[in-house]
Amino acid sequence: MIELDNLTVRFGDVEAVKAVSFRVSAGCAFGLVGESGSGKSTVLRAIAGLNAAWSGEVRIGGVPQTSKRSKDFYRQVQMVFQDPYGSLHPRQTIDRSLSEPLLVHGLVGIEGRITRALAEVALPNAVRFRYPHQLSGGQRQRVAIARALIAEPEVLLLDEPTSALDVSVQAEVLNLLSELRETRNLTYIMVGHNLAAVAHLCGTIGVMRNGALLETVGADDLCAGHVLHEYTRRLRELSVEIDAAPAG
Repeated sequence: MIELDNLTVRFGDVEAVKAVSFRVSAGCAFGLVGESGSGKSTVLRAIAGLNAAWSGEVRIGGVPQTSKRSKDFYRQVQMVFQDPYGSLHPRQTIDRSLSEPLLVHGLVGIEGRITRALAEVALPNAVRFRYPHQLSGGQRQRVAIARALIAEPEVLLLDEPTSALDVSVQAEVLNLLSELRETRNLTYIMVGHNLAAVAHLCGTIGVMRNGALLETVGADDLCAGHVLHEYTRRLRELSVEIDAAPAG
């Protein structure tokens, strides 16, 4: 479903992403992890068509992509951002936010689609006429997921979808995303700092550093410490240390 060959992204003289290549089969979830500035979110934005400063090859469903994407692409591929409050218009009701993608893509049955979309992310229909500030962080992220899915895409790009949420809510959102992938046969790419969260959702994980993809490893192997690169080993150990640290 997703194919990258030698994806390179430059910002002036800075090479932010260096010849990254990987494949994601339809219905599978692929994670990208690494420290801040490693290039993982830049890869995601290039795939999403939000950054035109790239070279190499990007194919979605076998179709080569250029810097200018078609309307069909934006129905096929949707993105969920890190900050649900920032990604939802503060002066628009949830109803308006969910209606817009349906209107853009000329889809009918708006009332029914909105009701189903909210139910699918376990939100009551009453949420429709509230504003983002009237919802909790977890509810806002559920709305963002519903908005991404309402036009029935095949691919979801997840840019640290749980990092802005309370720890108690993170697992709920990850479980929701896992269930949606199975029921809708969606293909995911998830970017994140938290190795445990990424490994929970993704079967295969790519490790990035300084714009390069160092290695690709199965989630089970990563959790067990069966990795090739020393940087991956240290990243895993650091994640374990953070998870084991006492709260407060």
